[in-house]
Amino acid sequence: MKIQFDANQPFQRIAVSSVVDLFDGQPRGEDAFTVTKFTSDAYGSLGLGAEQSDLGLGNRLLIDDAVLHANARKIQDRNDIEHPDPAQPLEGWTLFDAIANQTRLCPHFSTEMETGTGKTYVYLRTIYELATRYGFKKFIIVVPSVAIREGVLHSIDIMKEHFRGLYNNLPVEHFVYDAKRVNRLRQFATSNTVQILIINIDAFRKNFTGTEDEHKSNVIFKESDKLSGRQPIEYVQAARPIVIIDEPQSVDNTDKSQEAIKALNPLCTLRYSATHKNPYNLVYRLDPIRAFDLKLVKQIVVASVRADEDARYGYIRLDEVVDKARSVRAKLSIHKQGPKGPKDARITVGQDDDLFVKSGEMAVYKNAYVVAEIRADEGDEHIRFANGLRINLGKEVGGVQADEQRVQIRLTIQKHLDKELMLLGTGRSIKVLSLFFIDRVANYRAYDTDGYAMPGPCAQIFDEELAAMAQKEKYKLLTWLQDKDNLDKVHDGYFAKDSKGKNKNKIKDTSGTTEDDNAVYNLIMQDKERLLSMDEPLRFLFSHSALREGWDNPNVFQICTLREMGSEQERRQTIGRGLRLPVDSDGLRVMDDSINRLTVIANEGYAAFADALQKEYERDCGVTFGKIPMTALSRLSVMDDDTEKPIGRDKAEILKAALVEQGLLDHDGRILPAFDPKRQGFRIVVPPALVSEGITSADVIDLLSKYRMERHLQKETDIKPNPFNKQVMLNPDFKILWDKIKPRTRYRIGFSTDELVVTAAKALKEMPVIKKPVVHVDEAALPVGGGGVGTRMIGSSSMDAGATVTAIPDIIAYLQEATGLTAYSGASWAPIPFDRGQ
Repeated sequence: MKIQFDANQPFQRIAVSSVVDLFDGQPRGEDAFTVTKFTSDAYGSLGLGAEQSDLGLGNRLLIDDAVLHANARKIQDRNDIEHPDPAQPLEGWTLFDAIANQTRLCPHFSTEMETGTGKTYVYLRTIYELATRYGFKKFIIVVPSVAIREGVLHSIDIMKEHFRGLYNNLPVEHFVYDAKRVNRLRQFATSNTVQILIINIDAFRKNFTGTEDEHKSNVIFKESDKLSGRQPIEYVQAARPIVIIDEPQSVDNTDKSQEAIKALNPLCTLRYSATHKNPYNLVYRLDPIRAFDLKLVKQIVVASVRADEDARYGYIRLDEVVDKARSVRAKLSIHKQGPKGPKDARITVGQDDDLFVKSGEMAVYKNAYVVAEIRADEGDEHIRFANGLRINLGKEVGGVQADEQRVQIRLTIQKHLDKELMLLGTGRSIKVLSLFFIDRVANYRAYDTDGYAMPGPCAQIFDEELAAMAQKEKYKLLTWLQDKDNLDKVHDGYFAKDSKGKNKNKIKDTSGTTEDDNAVYNLIMQDKERLLSMDEPLRFLFSHSALREGWDNPNVFQICTLREMGSEQERRQTIGRGLRLPVDSDGLRVMDDSINRLTVIANEGYAAFADALQKEYERDCGVTFGKIPMTALSRLSVMDDDTEKPIGRDKAEILKAALVEQGLLDHDGRILPAFDPKRQGFRIVVPPALVSEGITSADVIDLLSKYRMERHLQKETDIKPNPFNKQVMLNPDFKILWDKIKPRTRYRIGFSTDELVVTAAKALKEMPVIKKPVVHVDEAALPVGGGGVGTRMIGSSSMDAGATVTAIPDIIAYLQEATGLTAYSGASWAPIPFDRGQ
């Protein structure tokens, strides 16, 4: 199956033209390509030359900085991108051009595109456009990681045929930089065809030439016999390449990286990302709000799975007891306070260690969680605390992680199967995939003492839950699910393997950037299209670090997060693996809102997930939900000679002033509570100057609604079928009832504040007494006779457990979530003593 590409998607064509038009005025054809050599007067006053040398052929720019500057400002205005004072110079690096033997500006231009909207397609097509329109032929794509490098290579391979058809079989060669084959750079420099070099930033970041540490330099900076004693970097510099930086926030985020890219002698840099930290000279923006608005990505639906934890104890799990020569230590899993809130942590404790201190002073560990005893006796390994709590090896208290994960896995399988049934009912041939993120490889695949692989806890739960689902009558139509002998083929994990030593070929935890990750990246990229085939049984994917970046699949409809969200794997990055629109079995994109939903089965509350995701969007993309920028108001369109035309900045100012006057926006553009489209009779008074242009109240309401978070993120429980039952309408009793209730009625609820206080106080006073925990004891005799061991009850009693309540339910957090109010954040506060007699 081949993925089909649409050459006429307006947003992608605008993104391409926004970069290509920067060079408007550049002579077309071969004039942009010149023979170069290293001499001080090779280019003369304009930096141009036409004398051949051993180094090769390079791009050249025939328009000056003033034209480039004017073009950039024109494009920014065209795309409603705010920019500084028009007189301010373009942002870029001042670098020394060794070919021209002079200093020049290397300008930067940034394109921002939301994950899943075809960023790689856009910059590859931009290469073809620049080569066709202006004759530029030397390009370098700099990537931050092996994963993204493999993704770029895969994209070039699957898009090659598409671009050949668009650009009249334009010859284009591409290759990955290999330090063992540096002579390939000579061909890059001397070839008269379009050349694309893909290189990882780590391959040329170390340059110590001219110092005592010169031997530590990357190969690209070392003289090579294969290149007649020249440094490989010289051939790259001679090409004066246009450098495309994929994910610049990860590529040139250090001074060392920036110096490395300068050493390439780039004509300019073109930067592509969804999350720019420094969007230099931004020329095109497709932010998350715009992407959702244009329906270019899936709608996000969140299903939250949270179990109530045991309020008596903080979470503690005894993972290991280490018996050393002079002491016995215990390795525990606990909750630890971090900068982003509590998270799972592994700690090592010894005698008299206090978990309150070890946890970052979390209140649940405050009372008597001091280690009193650690035992390493084989078969009796345990830890005991000063409060009497004892935990045996491999056991936990206060935790519900295993229960949560089982429910998450069950719910993911159910959502997956329901999706398949829904698609089966529509007759659409669309493969459904589900993706699980786990915290440790061992949770999916473990090894016994002899080194044989066996299912980890998550894999065991998955097998059990899938088998249980297969028994349900509603899923009998899914033929693959009824093939019990092959159910083990429907799920698999993508993990790095050890490449050497006694553990060779065992899967393991990795950071995602090691050499052992390379093989799994290749496998993932090779599998990308195979996974979309209905003939391929694999439907459920488990991964750790390998899918962290550089991989996504359009047909991932469910993502299950079986690990805590945090800095290692944040929400936006996680959901990005499944945002891309799905394809059918013919490789065509599916543009159906009822199908294009990504369900995230999260191990945190919906409100917390939504709040954190919103903060990540605002931090990474510069968009603020609840605040509408002037550029968005400027994009509000009117019809002009059967074509849409934005109203522009001046009329946007008129509209904003009217919205501020009506109390719907503040002066900073923040949407105020008065904006409530669900309110009966709500409308916006549009200024006459815009009414005459055809702008309606509904147009403005729809625009403002796009900047509310709930437009982009839905709660899973909010989505349910609401079938129409025609039989009810035919029932005479219903008609009588309907005639009575169909008139519109307004209700007002009034109450006295004083009366409410008295009523609440009375309810508190009369509430049942909260009793201490008790333990029920049943005594039984076990008579042994000829028939075996019997049981005979001899007594039953209850006693005070004597337990220390170390934590109570967080009533403040409960009220905060139920009312939508934030917790008081004053300088200090103290609980008020409560006397049941008052």
